Amino acid sequence: MASYDLIVIGTGPGGYVCAIRAAQLGLKTAVVEKRATYGGTCLNVGCIPSKALLHASELYEEAGHSFGKMGIGVAPTLDLKGMMAFKDAGVDGNVKGVDFLLKKNKVDAYHGAGRIVSAGKVEVKSADGKTQMLDAKAIVIATGSDVARLKDIEIDEKRIVSSTGALSLPEVPKHLLVVGAGVIGLELGSVWRRLGAQVTVVEFLDGVLPGMDGEVRRQAQRLFEKQGMSFKLSSKVTAVDTSGPRLKVIVEPAQGGAAESIECDVVLVAIGRVPYTEGLGLKEAGVALDQRGRVVVDQHYATNVPGIWAIGDVIAGPMLAHKAEDEGVAVAEILVGQAGHVNYDAIPSVVYTYPEIASVGKSEEELKAAGIAYTVGKFPMTANGRAKVNMTSDGFVKILADAATDRVLGVHLVCADAGNMIAEAVLAMEFGASAEDIARTCHAHPTLPEAVKEAAMAVAKRAIHM
Repeated sequence: MASYDLIVIGTGPGGYVCAIRAAQLGLKTAVVEKRATYGGTCLNVGCIPSKALLHASELYEEAGHSFGKMGIGVAPTLDLKGMMAFKDAGVDGNVKGVDFLLKKNKVDAYHGAGRIVSAGKVEVKSADGKTQMLDAKAIVIATGSDVARLKDIEIDEKRIVSSTGALSLPEVPKHLLVVGAGVIGLELGSVWRRLGAQVTVVEFLDGVLPGMDGEVRRQAQRLFEKQGMSFKLSSKVTAVDTSGPRLKVIVEPAQGGAAESIECDVVLVAIGRVPYTEGLGLKEAGVALDQRGRVVVDQHYATNVPGIWAIGDVIAGPMLAHKAEDEGVAVAEILVGQAGHVNYDAIPSVVYTYPEIASVGKSEEELKAAGIAYTVGKFPMTANGRAKVNMTSDGFVKILADAATDRVLGVHLVCADAGNMIAEAVLAMEFGASAEDIARTCHAHPTLPEAVKEAAMAVAKRAIHM
């Protein structure tokens, strides 16, 4: 029986990062992965391929609608097969990169389904049915999440698809109906809208992007509608008739009422994700789960069973790759006696639509609910010189600061390149910065991040360019 200091089950962003950091710290480490390739959902059928299609479709739309305004004569044609090949090549490069990193750090890899037999013992069952028993002083569960499903609506990944199927459609649907106006639904809906599909989004709640700052949600919806997406809010999908050449989707008001039928070619179910714990043997091993099926851990990621830890989507908190990565590093350091830690008040969230949407910290709604007095500084991208000349002037930057101390409590962006610009705000919050600190930090001109500085200045009502 092979013996290790640590076995990590799952090689998504949390799992492989945890394994590499543990190996760097001198632990004999192994990973167990059921896929043929590393990287989990994110690299294989999530973050990476979706960003490739978002990037390609954005350039396609820009060439078709914006280049002429800049004096560039282009009439783009869509080669969907070629675009998918571009996406697949990007995925291949990334998963091979993880393979290289694991080998470089001397992490042993076992391909197959991992099951925890007991604390210290993991069984690996390969695709050919062979089993192998591994021994470990510590086990980290990093199995990620799976798509959430609608009751009585079967996902066939052809006409009724999850995010996985939506990344590989063989042709552009004439009409795509998206169930769920969260991050995944809006990102993939925007891809196919740019490529020529009519897109209708059905959302159970009364607005898009549940949980984000209210002003951001309202502005984002207006921009998506301007781009051609349509929304049916406070509505639910109750059935899909697949008997005909086109799908017939039954949509009802969320609170009850008369139903309507909407015909479409493809339905994308994007109502969220659920922790993946199936077949792990957690119940038999005595590992506690909460009411949502997540592994229960303490502040050091330890489960109730000594020797077993868990990180990433399988535990509480936002289901974000970078959150899982930080937890992977933290638990590896904790295992060798260091003070691994994650600051959950400084975890950014990004929606990679156009414009991008990014946030970190508290929303106005959260601050009001907590009774915290705050000040607001906001700066529109229409007043940013670089945004004007780049024709990327949609959106704004908003900074929320403590009314008494000026400490930054939340930053929210709707603008081009928001996913990169949010890093400045995360760093500021990690170091406990005030709005004044950001306002007095010199920003290069002309750049989009100048809007962050101006928003910080607006907290004290002294913005210059508006």
